[in-house]
Amino acid sequence: MINNTQKLKLPKGIQTFEKLRNEGCVYVDKTKYFVDLIDKGSIYFLSRPRRFGKSLTISTFEALFSGKKDLFKGLYAEAFFNRSDFQPSPVIRLDMSLVNTSEGIDGIKESILYLTNETARKLKVELSDTKLYGVLLNELITRTSEKYNRKVVVLIDEYDKPYTDFVSDAEMANKVRNVLRDFYVQIKASDEFVRFIFLTGISKFTRFSVFSTLNNLDDISMMPEYAGICGYTEEEIIRYFPDYMKETACEMDISIEELLEQMRQYYDGFSFDYKVSTRLYNPFSILMFFDKKKFSNFWFQTGGSKLIAEYMKEKHLTVEQFRNFPTTFNFIETPGDMDTTEPHGFLFQSGYLTLRKGTDNVLSLDYPNTEVLNSMSELVAQNIFQTKGGNYFSYSQRIFTAIQTDNYKLFTDTLNVFLASIPYDDFSKAAEQVVIVQGYKFPAQEWLYRSNILSFLTGCGIVVAAEMHTNKGRPDLVISWKGKIWVIEIKVAYKGQSAENKAKEALRQITENNYAKPFPDAVCLGIGIENEARQITFFLLTDNPI
Repeated sequence: MINNTQKLKLPKGIQTFEKLRNEGCVYVDKTKYFVDLIDKGSIYFLSRPRRFGKSLTISTFEALFSGKKDLFKGLYAEAFFNRSDFQPSPVIRLDMSLVNTSEGIDGIKESILYLTNETARKLKVELSDTKLYGVLLNELITRTSEKYNRKVVVLIDEYDKPYTDFVSDAEMANKVRNVLRDFYVQIKASDEFVRFIFLTGISKFTRFSVFSTLNNLDDISMMPEYAGICGYTEEEIIRYFPDYMKETACEMDISIEELLEQMRQYYDGFSFDYKVSTRLYNPFSILMFFDKKKFSNFWFQTGGSKLIAEYMKEKHLTVEQFRNFPTTFNFIETPGDMDTTEPHGFLFQSGYLTLRKGTDNVLSLDYPNTEVLNSMSELVAQNIFQTKGGNYFSYSQRIFTAIQTDNYKLFTDTLNVFLASIPYDDFSKAAEQVVIVQGYKFPAQEWLYRSNILSFLTGCGIVVAAEMHTNKGRPDLVISWKGKIWVIEIKVAYKGQSAENKAKEALRQITENNYAKPFPDAVCLGIGIENEARQITFFLLTDNPI
């Protein structure tokens, strides 16, 4: 029996509702959403990024339909079991993340067969020895319903995991799509035997629709009334984790209010409704934060970073180009298949970009919070250094030292090592295009320098503001670190131009446009980059050449 006077445990890594409840862990009560969904419909799909509580949602539905009333004591759904018409249902739960994708398309089919047979074994249902995975799912549904004389509940977790393993291989991704379509179509064929269906995943298929095989499917992924079904709101953190908040604030020697403000900036910001009315924290990051009592990029470190690094490199993407990225309601509803969609569609579905509301209710995409922005920036910069065999971490320490000691030469020398590491192909690709942001036309290579320097500094953990240029002008970079402010303008000297003159022009622009006016003690730094050498060859500090 759980002693209610004891502090509840943090459910780190626990994705099973029954285990979480039996072991005395904190459970943020989401069961009102579940009861509401059961009352209103019968076929649902929910898309959320990894580590956002999808598996716990599936597990909770499983316990709810199985009639495990004791697990819901004190929760909203406890009253659900007291209804006169309540009856437990047999539950078919398929976790598609368990499908082995390392043995090619035949291995995927065999793995799906095995998963289906194992589910039948747990339900004590006899199936045929067919090798047709779709037929086997149909048998599982119909025979389970017949055995228990009740309609079944079908819960499919990570329905798209076999497919998302191949988002960088279009040919294989298409083959896997076809396999999954042939498998899931059997749910529709078994409709008369099914009481309730709930699927979770990261992506939405559009090229062919898995969902068209299901009658009356409700996609609740971006519906405001279900925005908080996964993840933690700030109010939930305050309500369910008071002991951990006190301990963490004490460990950091700050007040609860200061702790909340820092948590808000570092971890808050995910939004999953087109009204952008609910902001959420990733639960994994919060649980790890309360456990370690320090700010770190916990969610980003749990996997997937290699895939994102390769994707960003292959597409020649920078981090900054996705700040305040304009989007539409139609895109939010159908962002495209992850292997063929535009980069912002891929990053949105993966959870690296989230919704923001601009003026006149215009929607945009941006990084959810500091954790994701810094992680993406570090990933891009580290990937560049590794391309040339450099040591990213040693150079990031040099940046800290340079800012701490006001060593501007060390600062620019370190940036030069970074610039020299950027692959030649990136510059060639940049030369093919001009970037237009908010009406300001960037020479492509100027954009590349500015964006990659920003990524490097941000990835180092330096607080850097980089407002987009407008016709009124904005500084390229504003560094803020432990009371120090550096206002930086970057100019590129192309063939026949002088880097010294460009540095003077940069510093003059800072002065004439009063970029440093909001920062009375700021250091103003004009940087001239020689494009052919791809190096900073001259810089000016205030009015004096260095």
